[in-house]
Amino acid sequence: MFTNENSLQELFGSIDIYLFDQLLKGKFVPGMRVLDAGCGSGRNLVYFLRNGYEVFGVDESEAAISQMHRLAAALAPHLPPENFCVGRVEQMSFSQPRAEVANADRNNQSAPAEGNNGDLFDVVLSSAVLHFARDEEHWQAMVGEMSRVLKPGGVFFARLASTVGMEHQLTLIEGRRYHLPDGSDRFLVDEAMLRRETAVLGGEFIEPIKTTVVENMRAMTTWVVKKK
Repeated sequence: MFTNENSLQELFGSIDIYLFDQLLKGKFVPGMRVLDAGCGSGRNLVYFLRNGYEVFGVDESEAAISQMHRLAAALAPHLPPENFCVGRVEQMSFSQPRAEVANADRNNQSAPAEGNNGDLFDVVLSSAVLHFARDEEHWQAMVGEMSRVLKPGGVFFARLASTVGMEHQLTLIEGRRYHLPDGSDRFLVDEAMLRRETAVLGGEFIEPIKTTVVENMRAMTTWVVKKK
């Protein structure tokens, strides 16, 4: 039973409310391997670290990963520090489950072939990352890499900026990059693109596409799919 606000904050951290919604719906269960691609300092990982998930994170920022290491050491000291590493989402270093490599080494056997490197994570999270893509090629590379490391049957959860509900308040720069009323420049998707990309990736929607328009300054869309 929670007795004060701090109890909720300690348990869930600053988790994205739409990711919290997926937890409430039972989409994730302890023991799952969870990757946060673009994890920052771990604001979405507090609950997973506290509750028996095998958690991994990648971020370009060395400072963010240093904070992530401190958070993981405090909440899940059994996790290897190398689970959290500096890297680019479009070119992650994961190739096969660490446990399989360790078992192969102990038994003097060959490690599993890297060609089977897609079967890694039960859940891949991407929160406020994809709209920083330089262009469509970069966006496709990030999404393709996250799909590569997601197991068949795994869940991909993304929150990203979009044009939905903001079509007449945006200034096109080029391609899919826009200048937003909040002063930022972002790579923006629309609903048709997300449906097309879901089909290309061989996925299926397990949640409707949901968009929140924030004071006509920006629109944030939730994209949740299961890999077949």
